[in-house]
Amino acid sequence: MKVKRVRIGIKDLESALDDFVRTAEAIERGEKVRKRTGVYFTSLEAFRKVLTVQRMNLLRLIREEKPASLHQLARLSRRNIKNVSDDVKYLAQVGLIELKDSGKKISALVNYDKILLEIAV
Repeated sequence: MKVKRVRIGIKDLESALDDFVRTAEAIERGEKVRKRTGVYFTSLEAFRKVLTVQRMNLLRLIREEKPASLHQLARLSRRNIKNVSDDVKYLAQVGLIELKDSGKKISALVNYDKILLEIAV
């Protein structure tokens, strides 16, 4: 079974904008640009605020237990549904989970096995 990974990086705003400009210029010249996906933060502090211990636990529970709803996820995590819901929405907003809405309930999906942290020095 192939391990799926999500890349998380720390880049200052200037470096991120420079990368964007270089990519746009390469595309304009007709060069083939390698697609890189991931989630990037402007500082280690911003990263720490996103991936708290509670949120990492939610990611693990979602991946391993595949709860059918946020209520089930709250029960599994032994946390309040409102706090779980807020954390899940935030993790979806930054691109670390996918939300599935079946009309009656919302479930979350983690489609990777590992998180790779990349820090520019």
